Amino acid sequence: MYYMETTARDFNQRSSQILAAAARGETITVTKNGIAVARVVPIGEDVPPYPTDPMGLIDLPDLGLPDLSDDEIEDVLKGMGA
Repeated sequence: MYYMETTARDFNQRSSQILAAAARGETITVTKNGIAVARVVPIGEDVPPYPTDPMGLIDLPDLGLPDLSDDEIEDVLKGMGA
């Protein structure tokens, strides 16, 4: 595997060539003001283009809002001119 580093400005100006390098198997680190901010890596055959696993449970914070029915929500929205 080959590694290269480029600046954000260079990436902006030469993105086609840099993406072609990634397609050839190179990993490219993009820096901004000398700090690594992104990495362009080749995608292997085993990586699907979309997530395949469930995200799991999402804990939403309790905002202390009243539970409203769909009709009540519609009434509130109509009163707001929506």
